[in-house]
Amino acid sequence: MLQAAHSIIRDEVRAVYALEESTPASRTLARGFGSCSQRLAILESVARAIGVATRVRALLIDRSFWYPRFPHIGFALPDPILLAWPEFSLEKWQSASELFGTIGCRGGGSFTNRGPETLFEAAGRCAVDWDGRADDNAYNLSRFVRADYGYFANRDDAFRELGQTLCAPTRRIADPVLRHITA
Repeated sequence: MLQAAHSIIRDEVRAVYALEESTPASRTLARGFGSCSQRLAILESVARAIGVATRVRALLIDRSFWYPRFPHIGFALPDPILLAWPEFSLEKWQSASELFGTIGCRGGGSFTNRGPETLFEAAGRCAVDWDGRADDNAYNLSRFVRADYGYFANRDDAFRELGQTLCAPTRRIADPVLRHITA
C-alpha cells in the first residue's frame, strides 16, 4: 500500500524546491506541489492513516550533497542542511528508501542527485544508504552525513527540537521563489 501511495504522490504532487519544513502534509497535497521532504511527509501521513507507525531520523547533511542539483549556486546553499528521513514500522523499521527493496538500485543507474529525479523519486527505485553499510559508493551516501541526531517520533518534533536549516525570515523570502522552480 505504501508503494502505491508513493507512486501516486510522485505522479500527482509536482516536485519543487522549498525550505519550509513545517508545511502540513494536507497543504502540500492540496497545493499539488512540494519538496522531497514535504512529499515524504505526505507518505508518512498515509502510513499513519493506515495504521503503520512512523518515525524520522534527523541527519545533518553536508551541502556538497546538493552540488550536482545546484551546480551554479552551490556556494549559496546553507551548510549543513537538516534532513528528516522517514522510517516505517512494517515487520521491522524500514527507511523510506528501503520500502521497495534492499540497498541498491532496481533499474537505471545510481542516484546522482541531478536532473529530474529527486530523493523522493529515487526512493521508488534506488534504496540509498545513509549508514555506510553499502559496499558500492553509488548507493552509499554516508559520506555526506555530518551528524546523526537519532530518531524522533515525527518530523515536527525533530524540527521543533533541532530547528530548521534556515531562520524564519530567510525561509519566508526564499521559499516562494524556490517553489516556482520545478525540481
